[in-house]
Amino acid sequence: MSDTQSHDARTYDVVVIGAGSTGENVADRAVKGGLSAVVVEADLVGGDCSYWACMPSKALLRPGHAVAAARRVDGARQAVSGTLDVAGVLDRRDRFASSWDDAGQVHWLEGAHIDLVRGHGGLAGERHVEVETADGTCSLTARHAVVIATGSAPALPPIPGLTEARPWTTKDATAAKEPPRRLVVLGGGVAGCELAQAWASLGSAVTLLEMADRLLPAYEPVAGQLLAEAMAETGIDVRLGVTVTGAGRHPDGTVTVRLEDGTAVEADELLVAAGRRARTNALGLASVDLEPGCWLEVDDTMAVAGVPGDWLYAAGDVNHRVLLTHQGKYQARICGDAIVARAHGRLNPAPWGPHAATAGHRAVPQVVFTDPEVAAVGLGESEATEAGVSVRVVDYPLGQVAGAALYADGYRGHARLVVDEDRRVVVGATFVGPDAGELLHAATIAVVGEVPLDRLWHAVPSYPTISEVWLRLLEAYGL
Repeated sequence: MSDTQSHDARTYDVVVIGAGSTGENVADRAVKGGLSAVVVEADLVGGDCSYWACMPSKALLRPGHAVAAARRVDGARQAVSGTLDVAGVLDRRDRFASSWDDAGQVHWLEGAHIDLVRGHGGLAGERHVEVETADGTCSLTARHAVVIATGSAPALPPIPGLTEARPWTTKDATAAKEPPRRLVVLGGGVAGCELAQAWASLGSAVTLLEMADRLLPAYEPVAGQLLAEAMAETGIDVRLGVTVTGAGRHPDGTVTVRLEDGTAVEADELLVAAGRRARTNALGLASVDLEPGCWLEVDDTMAVAGVPGDWLYAAGDVNHRVLLTHQGKYQARICGDAIVARAHGRLNPAPWGPHAATAGHRAVPQVVFTDPEVAAVGLGESEATEAGVSVRVVDYPLGQVAGAALYADGYRGHARLVVDEDRRVVVGATFVGPDAGELLHAATIAVVGEVPLDRLWHAVPSYPTISEVWLRLLEAYGL
């Protein structure tokens, strides 16, 4: 392992800028394919998912979900009293974030035979990366590929006074040391909804503001509807169709958020979860005729468009295809394997082949870890219609499945399949309900495999499980 702060120049087969989960996976696949690789990282090895996103946010959410699950079962709810132990929840969150210490991740790199250079790296021409370290400059040259895996960062909308109000970003919200007494969340997408519920479960009085007329506007409408109802029942003040016109922080530390209707919301903290921006501002993109700050367009091998020679790649959030950790890792595996294949003259970029990230187009699985959970894969009804698919939608109340009734008293949820009638295959699915995320992989396989409905009919779900909803959906379709 080379973890150096000295002035030197080195050559590798593959140079990866960004040692988050995507960058780690690219380098790992390259090394497993027989190439040498180095990763460059200015922050913690492991990236946002490990320390400020996926892992700590889910650790914050899980205790509240566990208590809610117990309270939904008669006989168990009587054993539940009191509120969450805030210190215990935050201590557990800290453990899942490794207390913001990347020693374990660095040890993994060592075992995978991947070198590490700590510092800020940027392009300095074709196949060349300059890294500003604590002690100087390290020059890295790539024989085959440079991969940009720097991810994305929270974006602040252009609202008067917002920057000066020093709002929390999602990074601040997942690492906060105590619950604010009052929290305003700006944004009703995935991150806004998850963090609103997390801090509400820890005692914060939460107001959630969303400009659209429903929560989770990128999902099927039923998802936002059921989630908004559940949030309201737990005391979260959900306001839809509102426009924020200004914000400010007072000398006493409190925050005021002004709305278009003339009203205002007062809070102790303001969390902005209203989109992301590419981390490409200081990467030397101009040296290869790309625009600093832009998302990097790629083909299905993750090679950056407009850069001749197929030596520059971009994987994960930074290419703006799908801003999800598991999709970033998927792209990374494809990217690393494609680099190895190109190096040996055996690239196969055909759809669904080993060197094409085909699933990123119409087969993306995603889970919103709220209560109820929202799980979706593939196309929603409107997306399928816009794509020219001959659409038929099949819906079923998830709570009417025997397994769901056993799982929780009064289980509320919904299941939807989007069917391509011309091919009689499932092109999309959405499940909403407690722990509905565990239903998703079966749907993902159906979508990716383009399994005919007549064959799905023979995939018999075990009884009594919530997965029996597959039988009910196919019956509702007419099989």
